[in-house]
Amino acid sequence: MASETRPRRPKYQRIADDLKAAIESGQYGPGDRLPGESALAAQYDAAPLTARQALKVLRIAGLVETKQGAVDRVIEFSPIRRHGIQRLARVQWGTGKSIWSADEERPVTIEVRVDTLTAPAYVSQMLEVGEGELVCARSRRYVLNNRPVMLATSYLPLNLVDGTAIMRVDTGEGGVYARLAEIGHAPAHFREEIRCRLPLAEEAEGLDMPLERPIIKLCRTAIDAGLRAIEVNEMTMDSAAYVLEYKFDA
Repeated sequence: MASETRPRRPKYQRIADDLKAAIESGQYGPGDRLPGESALAAQYDAAPLTARQALKVLRIAGLVETKQGAVDRVIEFSPIRRHGIQRLARVQWGTGKSIWSADEERPVTIEVRVDTLTAPAYVSQMLEVGEGELVCARSRRYVLNNRPVMLATSYLPLNLVDGTAIMRVDTGEGGVYARLAEIGHAPAHFREEIRCRLPLAEEAEGLDMPLERPIIKLCRTAIDAGLRAIEVNEMTMDSAAYVLEYKFDA
């Protein structure tokens, strides 16, 4: 009975639903061209604007892409499966491996910038450094298959890492956590908080994604054996580029 009273979905959404089902069933594979606006308008007895809205829904969802004004094609990008627990194990960074390699075998380009700056007030509070005190900020942009997938900034107490390899663009094998271990502050505990929201303009620009597509905001705090917060890492991820996976025992 409820279905009889449910409002009918707009035609553009029904067209988008049909195309999504066709993509998921394999009727249209990665790289395949989708019907254009005119063809869809004729097929569904709809206005071209309605067909355009349907294709926009699929672009926002990350299912199709349009390059340089060309036709819409099914996106060829395979999402990154982020292993939320295994990737942070000491066996990973402690043996010289990168955290990224726990999730992906595909090569990634990482654009790195290292700054000394005043952290946002909430980061200073989490790191238990004085308000206005300088910290080391390591900003990264991750690009996979020519597609930006994540922006990240790690904040670390300057009085802890100043003069170490953590202040360099290339921190060496095992990354920041291996270098923290060398100075006696290896991560022993992690806490991650995950939120989703629409991106700010600069976030959408940095990830080359539509403003209408949500981002994943993940904030990780690394804590050493003495319960000191040694890093706050803020990550901004394209929600269409990631699958978050967590495996743990009952």
